[in-house]
Amino acid sequence: MKKYRKLLIIICLILLFIFVTLCILYAFYLSPVNKSSDQIEVKIASGMSSQEIGELLEEKALIKSDKFFVLYLKINGINDLKAGTYNLSSNMPLKEIVQNIREGNSYNDSTITITFKEGINFREIARVIADNTNNSYDDVLNQLKDEDYLKSLIEDYWFLTDDILNSDIYYPLEGYLFPDTYEFRSEDVTVPEIFKKLLDQMDLILSSYKETITASSFSVHELLTLASIAEKEVNNSADRSKVVSVFLNRLDRNMALGSDVTTRYGLKLDDMRPLTKSEYDSSNPYNTRNSNMTTLPASPIATVSKSSIEASIYPADTNYLYFISNIQTDETFFFENSRDFEAKKEELAEVNSGY
Repeated sequence: MKKYRKLLIIICLILLFIFVTLCILYAFYLSPVNKSSDQIEVKIASGMSSQEIGELLEEKALIKSDKFFVLYLKINGINDLKAGTYNLSSNMPLKEIVQNIREGNSYNDSTITITFKEGINFREIARVIADNTNNSYDDVLNQLKDEDYLKSLIEDYWFLTDDILNSDIYYPLEGYLFPDTYEFRSEDVTVPEIFKKLLDQMDLILSSYKETITASSFSVHELLTLASIAEKEVNNSADRSKVVSVFLNRLDRNMALGSDVTTRYGLKLDDMRPLTKSEYDSSNPYNTRNSNMTTLPASPIATVSKSSIEASIYPADTNYLYFISNIQTDETFFFENSRDFEAKKEELAEVNSGY
């Protein structure tokens, strides 16, 4: 009898130890990650599972364990988490974070959504911002005149370098703001806040290619410049790597790129009328139709899609020196010699109406 009593006491002590340990762990995982009150934006998309939400919160360092998060929801029978954009902080206990997400983001009903399209230039970006926020067109352009601001960005982002400080560049952040649809806190959002969100997204995109970019003979600035020209030249993303190969082949042969879209950019033309001979011959840091300019233009000329970035990093291996597109069908034709190119150009003259 004594033997069983002793065994029972040992079992009870073990169970008590396990219970106390579980209580301590439960309290630990319920507690805040740290004491920081800095707000962290979390976007929970419609249809996200509890596991996905937990992983997102752990990635943002707002909770200690995504697995405990899911367990907590099951223990408490919580299944009504709402999609939305939340401003949370890592000094909030898990219970408070869950309560916020259950209540939804009605507190943030002034949120606005802005779409920045692929292939638009900085003037168009400024117009989009002016149309959707309380910032003016000039507010956006003037932000880029602040050299201290630009230098602070160079310190914050690995892909921004002193290249953007070149005085020949029209708009220092041209080509560096990633085009996408973004949410902002309200129409009172500042221009630096907008730029930060677009630069953060560009950082996310470029970082996945960082090793390849670092090993490249071209700088990030040059790669984005090539990507932006390809973005503007052809609509079919599948053709962009061949377009980049044309430009690289021409650079290797000390030939001008001969790109109309750079000429338009250099002249600050946003309309699509045919260019005149004097415009083709004009001299500026962007006009690659001028035969005397046998380098890349001073900077990118537009926002760039992921496909254009990939085209500049992984160009096709070709001997092409020329290309021309049918503007009605978006079909692009590539050539190794000027004779075949000129023949196709003549064939498409009426279709392309002088472009």
